Amino acid sequence: MIYHLFAYLTSQGYSSTIARLMSYVSVRVGLAVILALLISTIWGGRMIKYLQRKQIGELVRDLGLEGEQQKKGTPTMGGIIILLSILIPTLLFARLDNIYIQLMLITTLLMGLLGFADDYIKVFKKDKNGLKEHYKILGQLLLGLIVGVTLYLSPSVVIKRNSEVVREGNAREIRFETTDTKSLETTIPGFKNNNLDYAELIPLGDSDTRKLIGVGIFIIMTVGVVMLLSNGVNLTDGVDGLASGSSAIVGLVLGILAYVSSHHDMAGYLNTMFIPGAEELVIFAATFVGATLGFLWYNSYPAQVFMGDTGSLALGGIIGVFAIVIRKELLLFILCGVFIAEFGSSFIQRFYFKFTRLTRGKGQRVFKMAPLHHHFQLPGGAATEALWKRPVQKVPEAKLTMRFWLIGIILAVLTIVSMKIR
Repeated sequence: MIYHLFAYLTSQGYSSTIARLMSYVSVRVGLAVILALLISTIWGGRMIKYLQRKQIGELVRDLGLEGEQQKKGTPTMGGIIILLSILIPTLLFARLDNIYIQLMLITTLLMGLLGFADDYIKVFKKDKNGLKEHYKILGQLLLGLIVGVTLYLSPSVVIKRNSEVVREGNAREIRFETTDTKSLETTIPGFKNNNLDYAELIPLGDSDTRKLIGVGIFIIMTVGVVMLLSNGVNLTDGVDGLASGSSAIVGLVLGILAYVSSHHDMAGYLNTMFIPGAEELVIFAATFVGATLGFLWYNSYPAQVFMGDTGSLALGGIIGVFAIVIRKELLLFILCGVFIAEFGSSFIQRFYFKFTRLTRGKGQRVFKMAPLHHHFQLPGGAATEALWKRPVQKVPEAKLTMRFWLIGIILAVLTIVSMKIR
């Protein structure tokens, strides 16, 4: 809003240093992250007191974990703090006529409402199962349709393809198409020809048919990524500060990738497609990082508030859609390794238990407990029935969180490095 206000005043003949500064993305990024931090820390404390007065506390299952009962009654639905810390600075400092910002706002609101409905049913209706699974899938499917169709049909969504040219003396040069292109391409890390066109995956029929097939594959990919990360972040949110801290690391890398994709020279250096207009996404990434780091003020061990599904579903959806918008969704399998491991451990545990119960008459577990972080919170050894018995000594919660953060940082560095590996 502030950008549009000063743009209007400038068009009416008003000129000032502030108006000029507000035209720079870097200035608005700085203001956005500061405001997000202030909202999540200052207003977050008041929100926690309100949740305590209303007795909106976490329902804790008895899993036999250390310090588990101490968390009982801790305010939940703290994801509202994160959502407001993202939405308010974005509305103030980003260009609201930018199609990518519009998609991110829709994602935040839709996934936030979906998570809020889930938390509301758990807290106020006393139903531990929360929102029915098919409603969640329907919401994620709707988001995938909105994002996929918009990115394909909107005239504002264009790219400039990159190509590597070898000149005399084996000198290499990255060139971009001179015109903007409508495309369903994405970036493949670690390959020389690093662009993958979804429309060419199944080469059937004429070009129009292939485009329709490509759109279908693209929408399926969008829905799959949103579902994977929403559930992954949700499962990760079982240890104080783990989900919010890991999300901040991911958000920082996505902001860097958005800047690279929107900067002609940087995109050329990393041999990735140039996406005009993606620079506004850096502002959104800044609010995302500011909101999650500010939330850590209260969510770090011992947590004073939990984000609940209101926060975790929204964070996962935002990460997925953001990566798809900048055509870097395949990088998420490196960048979001912590979230994927949490989701994968739960899937493997459930599948293997059911499989062994059918084939052997008795269910057996791979991990001591799933998702993965709970495995490290329980003691192991020869008496443990799980296939994976280590570590023997349980890992304290604060140390476990820090180790997962360090793994997330390593994966973040590998993600950026993979952009240069060919």
